[in-house]
Amino acid sequence: MTDRAPHVPVLLGPLLAAVAPVSGTWIDGTFGAGGYARGLLEAGADRVIGIDRDPLAHEMAQGWIGDYGDRLELVVDNFANMDAHATQVDGVVLDLGVSSMQLDRAERGFSFQKDGPLDMRMEQQGESAAELVKRLDETQLADILYTYGEERASRRIAKAIVRARGEAPIETTARLSSIVEACLPRPKPGQSHPATRSFQALRIAVNDEYGALWRGLMAAERALRPGGALAVVTFHSVEDRMVKRFLQARTGRLGSVSRHAPEAEVDTPRFAAVTRKAVGADDAELAVNPRSRSARLRVARRTEAQPGEVGADLISMPQLRGKS
Repeated sequence: MTDRAPHVPVLLGPLLAAVAPVSGTWIDGTFGAGGYARGLLEAGADRVIGIDRDPLAHEMAQGWIGDYGDRLELVVDNFANMDAHATQVDGVVLDLGVSSMQLDRAERGFSFQKDGPLDMRMEQQGESAAELVKRLDETQLADILYTYGEERASRRIAKAIVRARGEAPIETTARLSSIVEACLPRPKPGQSHPATRSFQALRIAVNDEYGALWRGLMAAERALRPGGALAVVTFHSVEDRMVKRFLQARTGRLGSVSRHAPEAEVDTPRFAAVTRKAVGADDAELAVNPRSRSARLRVARRTEAQPGEVGADLISMPQLRGKS
């Protein structure tokens, strides 16, 4: 993909249909390659504020953002801070997870399929995955692998990592991948790579992705005007559950986490649901973009109620031991 090549994001058609008519000012909180921003502008948005924590996204956009003049503004930041850049906006769109442009660059260290430095930092600053692997003890590593990656062999892998780093620092994706692979059975046809869950867990930890989503949903609530739309696309079951429970809580439809637990207290609805269930890709989109198979879209609109806070526990955000 060149910097000027069109990028059609997952579920753009259903998203635009759900929020139609598109107008006013929108925040694209996960700008990436700019596909949603372009789609919104071409569908009728007067202005889009594109936010992305990754400087690469802003570098790649320089070749084409001039086509939209002052209708498109770019901001380097985490979408969790979006309300610091605009309020009373007409819509917010979030496309969660790591992007293909990050995965495809070996030097970014996101993928076990490409050997490169063990980095994984979306903001390209702060503690890298290599530094995290070097600093944490065996128990902390196992907690990250289990909590963020749902890796059942987390203790075995953590022990192997600690043993391996005692021999030499773990500084590349290939070395970490080989350590994880040696701890797990050879995958059967159709199964994911053995290192998938471990790499996912470390990436989430390095970038505080669940924390950013939690704070970002509340920031969107503060940024949106009454009637403004929130549209979120997820690719991972944990993120989809967090978004689902946030919207259930903010539309007054949240029951208990367990059928044995008491019902959650119903709060004044801050949103009204547009999509009652998650929207997936249709056959036509799946045919041209297999990546859309796991994508889920949820949309809601802000009410007149004042914004508030939502507890991490209430939306089932995975949390490491000792953190709240």
